[in-house]
Amino acid sequence: MTRTTVQPLRIVIMGQGYVGLPLAVRAAEAGHEVVGYDVDPDRIKTLLTGGTVTDDVPAERIAPLLDAGRYRPSIDAADCAGFDLAVIAVPTPLADGAPDLSHVEEAASTLGSHLRPGSTVILESTSYPGTTEDVLAPLLEAASGLRAGADYHLGYSPERTDPGNPRWRLENTPKLVSGIDAASATIIEDFYAGLVETVVPIASCRTAEFAKLIENTFRHVNIALVNELATAAHDAGLDIWSALDAAATKPFGFLRFTPGPGVGGHCLPTDPTYLSWHAEQATGRRLRLVDLANEINNDMPAYVVRRLSSALRARDRPLAGADILLLGLAYKPNTADLREAPALRIADLLASEGAHVQAADPYVTDAPLPLVVPTPDRLAAADAVLLLTNHAAFDYSKIATHARYILDCRNRLSAPHIETL
Repeated sequence: MTRTTVQPLRIVIMGQGYVGLPLAVRAAEAGHEVVGYDVDPDRIKTLLTGGTVTDDVPAERIAPLLDAGRYRPSIDAADCAGFDLAVIAVPTPLADGAPDLSHVEEAASTLGSHLRPGSTVILESTSYPGTTEDVLAPLLEAASGLRAGADYHLGYSPERTDPGNPRWRLENTPKLVSGIDAASATIIEDFYAGLVETVVPIASCRTAEFAKLIENTFRHVNIALVNELATAAHDAGLDIWSALDAAATKPFGFLRFTPGPGVGGHCLPTDPTYLSWHAEQATGRRLRLVDLANEINNDMPAYVVRRLSSALRARDRPLAGADILLLGLAYKPNTADLREAPALRIADLLASEGAHVQAADPYVTDAPLPLVVPTPDRLAAADAVLLLTNHAAFDYSKIATHARYILDCRNRLSAPHIETL
């Protein structure tokens, strides 16, 4: 259970996005003095004025912490000085198919200049096994002159954020914790035990780093499996959705995954590649199944466009010049998260074929293509409607009634003029 009393610490959370902001707010609510550091001036400006940058942390939680002085968003690295404990929660993207740890390196440089004997640094950013000890520790040592374990504490605790998930939040999602030595592990476990209900100690940082990659690779590979099954089922005249419903009645040995127009977010398009890259560095062999899953999932936006083009040709309408309305741009339902969203790739592919593309998304306010409201007239005017994100806010009855043709990539609709993925 979450501990009800904590020893207040001065804490720095590096990165105030989908991972760092929930952690910073939770730590401040638990009684710590928290500096939320980020290099994005617009993000910090929003937070300083009591706004939020993620739906998972409503502004109503931030304002009281600002007023009480327990949470201080900052873009000034000098505000990181004097920390007792710091958490690095910054992006770890890919660059030419290889891990890009530049954000972690920048965070290490900033923290290292303020590192004091007895303080603690925790990495939450997803990365390959060995990052904490082989990359982060030397950077901190170079910037501070202090040695990990001997002079300061160091560990790894992978983030498990699922934006838009109302059931599993930071507080009730089991938290893996690890340290480079017993003293580090104890301090890190105690810190998170004051924030979350369940803390799971892991024997080493490398194991915790590996576990995080396994979690997301498991999802990625299984999504690729059902995506490939969906494309084969369509060609064979089989109903993949009914078959999945049937298979899911088995109470053991089966876990349901569903097809879709591609994968998005930070995790699935990135983390499995970190694992395959690391395997190649360590053993000389990439993970063939992971690379194949990447190939299958990365092709899904193009497959959706091929399906749409074929459907329009059957209706004597070429894709070039067609009026296409996309329903949903975010990579997952009920969020505004556009990170690596497959809908954006689909929009680009359609535009490159000469289609006129607009989108409707009740959560997204800024996008690289025109946004419209899916009124009955707008639905009826489109040559084709693509349902890409199954937001709860969509009026599916209205969509089915007024659209002339729909390619439903989420299996939410059923009518003679509707095809599923």
